[in-house]
Amino acid sequence: MLMAHPAVLQNLIKQYETLRILRAEDGSEEVRRRMDDVAYTLCVSTGTCDVDAALIAARHQLPGARTEDDSLLAL
Repeated sequence: MLMAHPAVLQNLIKQYETLRILRAEDGSEEVRRRMDDVAYTLCVSTGTCDVDAALIAARHQLPGARTEDDSLLAL
C-alpha cells in the first residue's frame, strides 16, 4: 500500500479539525461538503473506511508518534 507523506497527513488533520470547529460554529453546506471531502481524502490516504479510524491512523504515521507498545518499553 502506498503511504501518504507525513506533511500531507498533518495538513489533512489540521484541515479536518479546523472544519470541525467551523461546522460547529457555522454549519453551512459549504463547510459540510469540504469536511466530507477532507474526510474522504484522509480515509483514502490511510486505507481506512471511517474518518475516526483515518485520524488515528494518520496520527500514528506522523513523526514522533508513539504506539502503546513503545510506551511499555519506557517502563
